[in-house]
Formats: sequence, structure tokens, C-alpha cells
Amino acid sequence: MQVLGVIPARYGSTRLPAKPLLKINGRPLLEWVVRGVQKAESLNELVVATDHHEIAALAEKLGVNAVMTDPNLPSGSDRVWAVAQARNCDVVLNIQGDEPLIQPFWVDRLVGALRDEPQLKMATLAHKLPPEELQSLGVVKLILNRQSEAIYFSRYPIPYSREGLEKWPNTALKHIGLYGYRKEFLKEFCAQPPTPIEKAESLEQLRAMWLGARIKVVEIDGLSIGVDTSDDVKNVEQILSKGGRE
Repeated sequence: MQVLGVIPARYGSTRLPAKPLLKINGRPLLEWVVRGVQKAESLNELVVATDHHEIAALAEKLGVNAVMTDPNLPSGSDRVWAVAQARNCDVVLNIQGDEPLIQPFWVDRLVGALRDEPQLKMATLAHKLPPEELQSLGVVKLILNRQSEAIYFSRYPIPYSREGLEKWPNTALKHIGLYGYRKEFLKEFCAQPPTPIEKAESLEQLRAMWLGARIKVVEIDGLSIGVDTSDDVKNVEQILSKGGRE
């Protein structure tokens, strides 16, 4: 099984301009992501898909191929597909470029799920939801069925309870923005325009659910913080200063 990993790294960002180049403890955000992925044993190739020459130059400096993609592409998934469609691969990973705490075993566990279930079209990751993040609209929550497949993703606290979710701890997990696709399903996914449910929640994975895909969720130990705000930067820097990803 040939596995391609793609890190979409767009220069423009509403809240954090030039985010991939943003320094975290003295290193660009993209470097933390690349270094966290490079030691994964299951990747055959790793590529940075970007629309900016500085990001491409950084990727090459880190020993990773960079592919320039159209700056007008509507999403990270489209940027990933722009790279994957020209490559010989069976599985494509969309590795979010704003997850500086990512570790190699995250990638290997995700690929393992797709290797173990050949009929599976898509997989992703999650970990236990810190109680203080339940109400945060910046944190994506998900709930599972008994086969560890996603029932739904939301930025809101789920599932709703008239008695209060405090009575039902650990019902929801925190989603980690790392996706594995069969190449043919990624093609189908990107051919489908954004759906109303996806646009309502601003969550791409809901398009896959609308298409009827089973999304396997691999639960891992660890901590994830997607960097979207200056507060996220401060939190990540504190974690890295206290011992890094571990």
C-alpha cells in the first residue's frame, strides 16, 4: 500500500497571516509539523502543498518536496488532491499544517486503520476531550458508534442533554485534524461541491458523511492544539517548553 502524506500550507490566513512561517519557540510552525511527521514509518512520500515561495523554500530546507498549488483553491483538501492526483498512491493523508504537537505514531495509527480495513474509505483521529474545552467553538467535537465510526462532528457541545453534559462525561471526543483517504474517495470528495451541512458547521468532514462514507476514528493518547489564534501559540509554547510533544 503506497501512502502519500500532504501538508497543505496556505500563506493567507484571516486570523494569523503567514501562519506556516509563524515562529513558535524560535521555529516556524511548519517545521514543528514536518519534524513531527518525518519519522513516521508508514509514509512513502511527504509533500508540502503551498501557494507561496517562502513556504516552499522552507519545506525544501527541511528535506521535503514542495508543490506549488493554485492560491484560489477553496480548501486544504483541494490542495491535497492537486498533489495526489498526479502521484501513484493508494492512500492519501491530509496532514493539517497547524498541528505542532503531532507525533509520528499518529500517522502510523491512522494508516494502520486503513490497512486493516481495505473497504474503509476514510479515517481520522481523536483523543479524550478536556472538560474545559467542551464549550469552546474552536474545538471540534465528535461522537462515535460502537464500531468507532463517527456519528457526527460539531463545534458545539454534543450530544445535547437536557440534564447537562456534565452528567455524561467522555461521551464526546476531541477531533484531531488529520485525515486518511483512499485516493479514489478523495477524488469523489473533491468533485462534490461543499454541502449545506458542511457550510453550516464549517467542517469539511461533514461532506464525507453526506456522501455516505464511514469515517473510522482512531483514538490516541496525547494532546492536540490546532494553532488558530495568538492564545493557541502561547499554549503550545508552554507545552513545548515543559517537555515537548510527549
